[in-house]
Amino acid sequence: MADCNTCPSEGTCSTDKQNTCEIKNNPLNKVKNIIGVMSGKGGVGKSTVSTMLAYELLRNGYEVGLMDADITGPSIPRLVKLQDKRITTTSDKGMTPLIAPGGLKVMSTNFLVDTEDSPVLWRGPIIGNLVKQFWTDVVWGELDYLIVDMPPGTADVAITAMQSFPMTGIIMVTVPQDMVSMIVSKAVHMANKMDVPVLGVVENMSYISCPKCGEKIEMFQYDDKSFMNETEVPILCKLPMNKEITNISKNGVIGINRDITNEFSKVVNKVINFKE
Repeated sequence: MADCNTCPSEGTCSTDKQNTCEIKNNPLNKVKNIIGVMSGKGGVGKSTVSTMLAYELLRNGYEVGLMDADITGPSIPRLVKLQDKRITTTSDKGMTPLIAPGGLKVMSTNFLVDTEDSPVLWRGPIIGNLVKQFWTDVVWGELDYLIVDMPPGTADVAITAMQSFPMTGIIMVTVPQDMVSMIVSKAVHMANKMDVPVLGVVENMSYISCPKCGEKIEMFQYDDKSFMNETEVPILCKLPMNKEITNISKNGVIGINRDITNEFSKVVNKVINFKE
């Protein structure tokens, strides 16, 4: 757990807490594990991986919530087929997350704005406070896992989430390009400095499969061994670039074939079996 020694605001923070920046959750909530899904760079499929992880945990019989902490670029509602839904009422107990097909509990900024394409024109401190409210003011109830789709990069919101939530661990998402892996390495080192375990990496868009012979065709020249040696983080699975994954927002996770699901099960097993 990150403490005040790892906080960027150490020495200037006005909090009365001596040992931790963690904030108290809603007393109605009992969340056993929080898994952040993170990348140093946008556009690598982080939200897709978050959605796949949440649904695979559901399939394994767990109670799961999915928090869209990418406040200014929320894509989770579309991925779980809730893009037309809005939260219009709240109670003194807090906000109730929406329920996606399959029973997944979901909270996103897009549920709080007028339309799906309404921009969120807020500065950093306000965005950080909203992420905290998604933890303290949302009635998640009893969850085995809360998956947090983090914004790209290593700035305010990522710091807020790691400092405020009792994170169990982080799953990193990358694509097989040296420039991207360099930026993801920054996110890995950030998590290490914040004392949040990095469980492993999902390499997305890793290859394409020939539709005739099934041969895996790697589109990029990339040395994944050097990345693993530098970060000391294992690559848990490699996902292809194909229509089934890119069309999750249209067809849902159920449309993914078993070969991909079996490959992704390595990520799910790592999350389930992780012991700090």
